[in-house]
Amino acid sequence: MKEVKIYSPATVANIVCGFDVLGMCLAEPCDVMHVKLLAEKKVVINNINNHQLPTDASQNTAGASILAMLDDINDEIGFEISIEKNIKPGSGIGSSAASAAGAVVAANHLLGNKFGNEDLVRYAMFGEKVASGVKHADNIAPCIYGGITLIRSIFPLDIVSIPAPQLYVTVVHPQIEVRTSDARQILRKEVLLKDAIRQWGNIAGLVAGFIKNDYELISRSLEDVIIEPVRSMLIPGFDEVKLKCKEAGALGGGISGSGPSIFMLSKNEATARSVEAVMINIYNKIELTYHTYVTTINDHGVKIINE
Repeated sequence: MKEVKIYSPATVANIVCGFDVLGMCLAEPCDVMHVKLLAEKKVVINNINNHQLPTDASQNTAGASILAMLDDINDEIGFEISIEKNIKPGSGIGSSAASAAGAVVAANHLLGNKFGNEDLVRYAMFGEKVASGVKHADNIAPCIYGGITLIRSIFPLDIVSIPAPQLYVTVVHPQIEVRTSDARQILRKEVLLKDAIRQWGNIAGLVAGFIKNDYELISRSLEDVIIEPVRSMLIPGFDEVKLKCKEAGALGGGISGSGPSIFMLSKNEATARSVEAVMINIYNKIELTYHTYVTTINDHGVKIINE
């Protein structure tokens, strides 16, 4: 096989309280990528639509990930990657991770699945470092594994898949850009012990809620006392969206990744659509351009379309 087409999905990192350790894969939106095997050790990047992404492989999230993979391959092979970005860069729903994860999954498929998922996450983290300056995996892991993932450790890498009940996810993406690197710079370097204890309780409660299919426990645990109070200042309408979406029946939610997208979890599609209507009403009043998505949790991650 010389070429493959894949869908690489959006993701929600942190899931409110799980900064850098929890992530969730979405059914929509998805990037479309075509990856071709080359008989020369190089990486070629083609952008199908106009997001002005770097074509220098070392500066591109997909390219940097593949270069890391090639370092572990002795053969004279390379890859040509064409990327149709449907997940806007800077959206907070894992645009850089979709490119990085999609590239390594596609390349691995062309190599006869030479590497395991943990290896693929490790390679794709090089792409995330290009995007944000930090090798984090809370978008990468769910994009590759699917579903909800816990990154128990980065060094050494330890990823745990978390079972979850059926949930609907409503996302609003205000059309402003919040760079992950900038959103990290504003975070406090130290936190109070009482805040850390509360956060640990929420993370444990959220994971337990997912495993037990306990919607009320999930709802109570969707609280962030450390990151959200700082980052939410960058997102117009955030407090009103969160309050009114919960009044409309959402279990809860918060900032997706570093923002500006906001996500809310609901038990059924009807509630998720009501939540979307709330988001639309708020951003229409603000007169800020936005996109919304009503979707579900994607259990399989990156999807190979043809062989």
